[in-house]
Amino acid sequence: MANKWVYMFSEGDMTMRNLLGGKGANLAEMTNIGLPVPQGFTVTTEACTQYYEDGRQINDEIMAQIMDGVKKMEEINGKKFGDSENPLLVSVRSGARASMPGMMDTILNLGLNDDVVATMIKGNPDPTFERFVYDSYRRFIQMFSDVVMEVGKKYFEQLIDKMKEEKGVKYDVDLTAQDLKTLAEQFKAEYKNQLGTDFPSDPVEQMKLAVEAVFRSWDNPRANVYRRDNDIPYSWGTAVNVMPMVFGNLNNESGTGVAFTRDPATGENKLMGEFLINAQGEDVVAGVRTPMPIAQMEQEFPEAYAEFVKVCDTLENHYHDMQDMEFTVENKKLYMLQCRNGKRTAPAALKIACDLVDEGHKTEEEAVAMIDPRNLDTLLHPQFDAAELKKATPIGKGLGASPGAACGKVVFTAEDAVEWAERGEKVVLVRLETSPEDITGMKSAQGILTVRGGMTSHAAVVARGMGTCCVSGCGDIVMDEENKKFELAGKTYTEGSEISIDGTTGNIYDGLIPTVDATIAGEFGRVMAWADKYRKLKVRTNADTPADAKKARELGAEGIGLCRTEHMFFEEDRIAAFREMICSDTVEEREEHSLRSFLISREISRLFMRHSRVTRLPSVSWILHFMSSFLLRKLISRSLQKLRARA
Repeated sequence: MANKWVYMFSEGDMTMRNLLGGKGANLAEMTNIGLPVPQGFTVTTEACTQYYEDGRQINDEIMAQIMDGVKKMEEINGKKFGDSENPLLVSVRSGARASMPGMMDTILNLGLNDDVVATMIKGNPDPTFERFVYDSYRRFIQMFSDVVMEVGKKYFEQLIDKMKEEKGVKYDVDLTAQDLKTLAEQFKAEYKNQLGTDFPSDPVEQMKLAVEAVFRSWDNPRANVYRRDNDIPYSWGTAVNVMPMVFGNLNNESGTGVAFTRDPATGENKLMGEFLINAQGEDVVAGVRTPMPIAQMEQEFPEAYAEFVKVCDTLENHYHDMQDMEFTVENKKLYMLQCRNGKRTAPAALKIACDLVDEGHKTEEEAVAMIDPRNLDTLLHPQFDAAELKKATPIGKGLGASPGAACGKVVFTAEDAVEWAERGEKVVLVRLETSPEDITGMKSAQGILTVRGGMTSHAAVVARGMGTCCVSGCGDIVMDEENKKFELAGKTYTEGSEISIDGTTGNIYDGLIPTVDATIAGEFGRVMAWADKYRKLKVRTNADTPADAKKARELGAEGIGLCRTEHMFFEEDRIAAFREMICSDTVEEREEHSLRSFLISREISRLFMRHSRVTRLPSVSWILHFMSSFLLRKLISRSLQKLRARA
C-alpha cells in the first residue's frame, strides 16, 4: 500500500500534530469545528523526511499526491490552478509540529504568470482591481525569487524604494497600478539578471519548487538556531500547507491581521492584535507599515469583527489556552488562516495560567505543566531602579513589545551585536525592522529597538519568546543604517552610544539607567506554590558566596548542592593574599601570607555559617569550616615543610 503523503484539511484533526505539523493540525481542527478556513491540504512531515532521504528532492509519488490535492482543492473552491480564465492562486506555508514563528519560509500568490495577470485584468475593468493584480504579481515575483530561488530580497527592496522616491510616496500602498506593473517587469528583469534564466511561468513547476523550498527551509541557519534554543529535534521535519489565497490587498474593504485572545505581554484577558487595510499578512509581521490596533477593525469592518470575536471565544474554549491567530478579510468576509497556542512573556504566562485555573479551563497541575521553566528565568532579570527611573526623562516612545529593562551600547547589525557581546559589552540592537536572519544578534543583545513594526512584528514575537526586552515601532527615530547612526529628540546616536529601553512602557532613555533585582510575588508565588505542592524533587542551588546563599534562599532553594571554593577568593582583597602566599620566595614571607589567607578563609566560613543559619541552608557551615580550617592548614603545613626541606 502506497504511503499517504497528503491530507486534505477535512481529513485531519488536532491530534495529528506530529504528522500534519501544528499549523496543518489546527487548520484541520478549525475546519472540523466549522470556522471559515479556505480549504486546502497538508503535505506531511514524513514527506519532508523523505525529501532529505531522497537527496533533497521531491519524488514522483509525493508530487503526484500533491497534484491530486490540487485537483480536490479546485473542486472545493470552483477555480482551476494555472487556468487563465478562472485561476486558483495559492499560498505555500511551512508548519512544524512545534511553533517556530518566522523561522521557515512562506510563498504567497503562487500560480500567477503574465497570461493569468492579463486575463484577470481583462475580466474586471475596475482600475482598483488592476492595481490589486499587479500588487499581487510583484509580491509573488519578489517572494518566490527570495524564498525559493534564494535571490536576495535586497535587490527588490532597492527597486521598490527607488520607485517610491521617484513617485514621492512613503508606502507601497500609495503606488499606482502602472507603478506596480513597472515594478513587476523590473523584478522579472532582476531575476534574470541574477540567475540568467526567465522567471518560471508554469504553475506546476512553481508549486514543486515552492514545496521543496519550504522543506529546505527546515535546515536554514535561523531555523537551526531556533531549534537548538528550544530543544526541537532536527528529525521532526516540517509539513507544508497549501491553501487558496484570500486577498487582504484586494481593495479598501479588505485587510489582514494578527491577534491574540489575551495580551501576550501582560496576560490581561482582552483581545489584543493589529490590523492593516489593503494589505497581505507579510505586511503586518514584517513591520513594513505600522498597523492599527485590532479594536479599530470594529469601526472599519463591524460584521467581520463581530464574527472574529466569536471565533476567538470558540478557539479559547476549544483549546483551553490563549490563542495566536492570523486572519484575512476579503470584501468584508472573514477567513481564518492559522491558530496556535500563543507565545507569551513569563509574567503573562503566569497570569494566564492562574486565570485559566480560576476560569475552570485548567487544573493546578495542568497550569504548572503549561509553563516553560526556562521562561521563568526572565522574571529573575533586573528591572530599572524605580528611584533612578523617576529622574530620567524619555527621549522617545515606541510600543512596549516585550517587557523588561535593558541598557547598553548601540549597535546596528546582528553581526555587530554578536561581536560586541563576545567582547563582554552589553548592547542594544537598533534596527529599522528585524528579520529572521537577525536571530543570532537578537540573542546576543540585552534589548531590541526597532523603528517600524508593531506588537506582532518579527522583533516583538521573537523577543517575547526569548524573554528579551523589546521596544518596537518608534517612528520618531530617523535612521541611517548605512552610516550606523540615528537621530532622536534632536540628538545623534552612533555606534557605541549608550541608551536604555523599557519593554513594558515602550519608553526610550538617553544613557544607562541602574537596574535592581526582580522579586517573586503575585502569580509567580502562586504558581511556585502549586509546583511545590505537586513536585517530587527537592531543589538545591549552586552557591559560592554568602550573598549567593542568601539570594538562593530568597528564591526558594532548600539547600546547597554545589559549592566551589575557588570562587570564594575572587574578590580583589582576597585573591591577592593567596597569590602572594603561592609566589613567596622565603619561608618567612610564606608564613606571613599563609596566616592572612587563613584569616580570610575563616571569615568567609563564618559568613557562610551565619547565612546558613539565617536561611536554613543545610550542610554548608560545617563543610566550609572544615575546608577553610583543616584543609587550608594542611596545605600551608605542607608548603612550609617543603620550604624547610629546600633550606
